[in-house]
Amino acid sequence: MIDGDSAPNTDPTANPDLAPAHRGTPMPDYVNAWVSTQRWFGNKGQVPALRSIGHFSLNSVDPDVTIRIDLMLDTASLGLTLYQLPTTERVFELAGSANALITVRRPGSDRARFIYDAAYDPIFAAAVLSFIELRGVTSSTGAPATDRTAVSAHGEDLRPDSDAPREATVVSSRVLNGEQSNTSIIVQRTDATGAPTTPIICKVFRIIHAGENPDVVVQAALARAGSARIPVPFGDILGEWDDPAEPDSRAVGHLVFAQEFLPDAPDAWRTALVAAAAGSDFTGPAFRLGQATADVHEDLARTLPTLDVTPAVIAAEMAKMRQRCSQVLNEVPILTRHGDAIEAVFARAETATWPRLQRIHGDFHLGQVLDVRNRGWVLLDFEGEPLRTLRERTRPDIALRDVAGMLRSFSYVAGAMTAAMPDLTGVAVPGKPVAGETTDAGPTIFEWATACRNAFLNGYAERSGVKLADQKALLDAFELDKALYEAVYEVRNRPTWLPIPLAAIERLVGVSH
Repeated sequence: MIDGDSAPNTDPTANPDLAPAHRGTPMPDYVNAWVSTQRWFGNKGQVPALRSIGHFSLNSVDPDVTIRIDLMLDTASLGLTLYQLPTTERVFELAGSANALITVRRPGSDRARFIYDAAYDPIFAAAVLSFIELRGVTSSTGAPATDRTAVSAHGEDLRPDSDAPREATVVSSRVLNGEQSNTSIIVQRTDATGAPTTPIICKVFRIIHAGENPDVVVQAALARAGSARIPVPFGDILGEWDDPAEPDSRAVGHLVFAQEFLPDAPDAWRTALVAAAAGSDFTGPAFRLGQATADVHEDLARTLPTLDVTPAVIAAEMAKMRQRCSQVLNEVPILTRHGDAIEAVFARAETATWPRLQRIHGDFHLGQVLDVRNRGWVLLDFEGEPLRTLRERTRPDIALRDVAGMLRSFSYVAGAMTAAMPDLTGVAVPGKPVAGETTDAGPTIFEWATACRNAFLNGYAERSGVKLADQKALLDAFELDKALYEAVYEVRNRPTWLPIPLAAIERLVGVSH
């Protein structure tokens, strides 16, 4: 496997803040070079100085393939970033996987070994699912006390294959493209009779954090609550390792999460865009999406801890909103003229009555929802906003933050349509004429989005029993906070889209045109 036979030129004292006992084993130069080119590598433009602080193996169904997973600390990174690198060592090449080849050891000899990123190897996918299914436990073998890991798997009782014969065989696996910090593997298996079982998506976390991963914990809680609004969890793998930042202490975090895969189910963003472009009435699906959101919030409030909102909680949240706003005004100077009006929105929220804190989705938008045939809306990816710390993403929060996120997403459908077709003046929505017009043209794209936003709110209120009119001050503040974040994103990445959040900000602060 990957070992020290290619002496790296890394300095073991490169990071003076790293305790000597936790510096681990240097990774070979070829690993550093390969990792620096991967999408999930966080320190772009730099070559890491990786050291394995722990590793473990999984059983392989092929005697010519061995599997090893390393937890590697980048000692060249000020943040001491921890990465997970699963590899397979093969006696023979893996056909069609040249893109996953890390190196060839002893090339040209009869002892040549091909080292692959294991995510692209079906043998690895089979080993992971078998380990989860059997609720396995493993640890480093023959490792020094400063290079040790302990790993355990947790299978869910509601796994999609729970009623199928256990002798499942992996017949195919493929990696989803485009992900940044994770690698997702789509796995298709057959049971002992040869019949296909439920497809599984296996998410391998590349950047490892100490602490519970909210995507795992929240979806497991929803599954135990009997929610039909999420993919069915299959299970997870939890790791334990020596904490590099805290000598003589151990860290625990999730390494892998597997759940039901829902093929051929478009996300709500795509569905809404198609409807808007075709001039279709989308208020019915938007209403049902509001109901689905309320269902998930109710289940989360029943199954995970909730907290009372204290004056200190309100003060802390409003301080964060104001701090973010200050940063936005510095980066988007055109908004400074609305500074007083923005503060007025925040002040109204500060004196409003806040509901109890609970676990929420945390990064809710149309792209996080699938339209599943004969099942309705299914919510995905409960990890929370990527830019928030893990501690922030696992805290109870205000459910209205999710509601505000979805409202912004509907507005972005209209904005995306306009950005793509600047001369777009309206879409035909059957049965919904624009007041005052004598033509057969339907409402403008912005009126289409407003109708969807209202339908979503009505569905949420109907199912949750929350009187959103009484929560308007809070909802406005959360939507404004989100729109301010969007303004910075657009300035940095898509300046031509800046009018989308600007329009929302002006609406929320009461600017009329």
